[in-house]
Amino acid sequence: MTWLATLEERTPPMAALAVSVVAISTSAILVRFSDAPSVVKALYRVVFTTLLLAPFTVTHYRDDLRALSVSDALVAVVTGVALAAHFAAWFESLEWTTVAASVTLVQSQPLFVALGAALLLDETINRRMVAGIVVSVAGVAFMSLGGLLSGAALAGARPLYGDALALVGAVMAAGYVLAGRSLRQRVALVPYVTVVYSVCAVALLAVALAEGVTVAPTAYPPEEWLLFLAMAVGPGIFGHTVINWALKYVESSVVSVTLLGEPVGSTLLALVLLSEAPDVFTVTGGAVVLAGIYVTARARPSGA
Repeated sequence: MTWLATLEERTPPMAALAVSVVAISTSAILVRFSDAPSVVKALYRVVFTTLLLAPFTVTHYRDDLRALSVSDALVAVVTGVALAAHFAAWFESLEWTTVAASVTLVQSQPLFVALGAALLLDETINRRMVAGIVVSVAGVAFMSLGGLLSGAALAGARPLYGDALALVGAVMAAGYVLAGRSLRQRVALVPYVTVVYSVCAVALLAVALAEGVTVAPTAYPPEEWLLFLAMAVGPGIFGHTVINWALKYVESSVVSVTLLGEPVGSTLLALVLLSEAPDVFTVTGGAVVLAGIYVTARARPSGA
């Protein structure tokens, strides 16, 4: 696919990351519009994303799939399970603890990514990058500070259990980013994400069935299917898939901290589309997050 190779050569990775953050930021809005159970939203988002990519996989990347080594295929399968575990653990955490606590803890994933990148991928993490990561994570925490100061963060049914699930979600997200950074150095984008998304969909289906959630297509009206499709096109194709493309060129720690721009983007979209005005903690924390992302990106080793 010459046009795809040309596009890849001409696209600055950091610009692609910016596009992906904007796309992922639409996820929270689309989720709010949907009345389906959380695991169903995640399931059909991944299913539709996989179906949108399937024609390209079958027509242009069949040989790449066959050429996958057993070890790489196994890592891709585990990565798909990690992505499903991230979704399942985070969504479940929201049932037991507050949004403020859950979001703060799940967005701690850059810390785990930086540690894993240094230990497993031999990536260079300099002091300025560490500072940028810490600043960004602190910004996310500050965005949730209103709920934390009010005591609402302890108002969940089982806050400690919910908080633990959110941390599991953070670790699984970190594993997803680290595996993507490793495999994308030698595996083409489309076959890689096709395997990961397919496994993720199967795992989420298993979770839905285990929870007794209805997944039958007839159980949801047409407007829900349009929302599922929108989740696939926006957060799925232009979000996660672009992120996995960028992981070939950008350090995993930089990618992970850039993803902290999602709550900032979601806040802006909520203001425009839902008339939800952010409080002073959200605005200030958002500015801190963006500053941390800027510091981390600027601190990348020269030539990276």
